[in-house]
Amino acid sequence: MSVHDSPNHPLDYPVWTALTTTQRALAEGDARARRYPTLMTPFADMPDRTAENFAALAGLMSPTDIAVLFTPEAVTAPAEFKIVLAETGEQMTGTPVETPANGVDIVTLGVDDVPAMIELTALTKPGPFSARTHELGTFLGIRVDGQLVAMIGERMKPANYTEITAVCVHPSHRGRGYGQMLLSAISRQIVSRGEIPFLHVFTSNRSAIALYRRQGMEIRRRLHVTVLKKDVR
Repeated sequence: MSVHDSPNHPLDYPVWTALTTTQRALAEGDARARRYPTLMTPFADMPDRTAENFAALAGLMSPTDIAVLFTPEAVTAPAEFKIVLAETGEQMTGTPVETPANGVDIVTLGVDDVPAMIELTALTKPGPFSARTHELGTFLGIRVDGQLVAMIGERMKPANYTEITAVCVHPSHRGRGYGQMLLSAISRQIVSRGEIPFLHVFTSNRSAIALYRRQGMEIRRRLHVTVLKKDVR
């Protein structure tokens, strides 16, 4: 049974769902394998794990590309791929509690902010962030003395769900509630559009999971996060 005709929840295979529903216009590939443009995010998926579909995914990738899959089951890759990371992550849903900004100016980030966004994400490592990631949805930030010190944004949009991503605060500016303020602000925007917020966090990141729980989100299910690269030996 494939993802297409199975009774899965839209978030069980969030990449495939997003690239066949709300974000299908962004999809590269076809019915056998789809991915986002690499300068947006390296996420990809297939309707099922057949050799033909893996071959189609390989055909979309250059030797330096990676493909990141989010799946309920562990992924076993054929010989043309090597698995460079295989971890589990918690998928959390819910609307975070409202946190007042307390005089902090939360701004919408755009193309002119990309260098600062890349610098902040390179420092804090919240997950993949590239030159066009900001095109996937709204990104919000907080600046202090002109420096971008905190940000958050939207990434995958499977059906009526919107993923919160790039939650990061500069190490020198932590402990001021910026993350909670941004989580609240982005969630309000998502909910105002009639969508449901969700996010992913590695199972090993217990402090972040605890923070999101305190903010009112709950674990929906555990997913396998698999990073594939073509084996060019």
